[in-house]
Amino acid sequence: MSTTTYRVNGMTCAHCVQAVTREVSALDGVDDAVVDLQAGTVAVTGAASETDVAAAVAEAGYALAGTAS
Repeated sequence: MSTTTYRVNGMTCAHCVQAVTREVSALDGVDDAVVDLQAGTVAVTGAASETDVAAAVAEAGYALAGTAS
């Protein structure tokens, strides 16, 4: 199972973490979503596309900034 880490712009607090985790975790094909507030990332395990993850992050009120190195 693969994990992809994405950068997320705009997260500043625990509420941000909860919102992004909730939206990304609800995607079909996502087995796990782990948000790291300090790093500004979400690590997604499963088969969700970057487009779907970006839409879920936007639904939470934030912007996906691409994959993290």
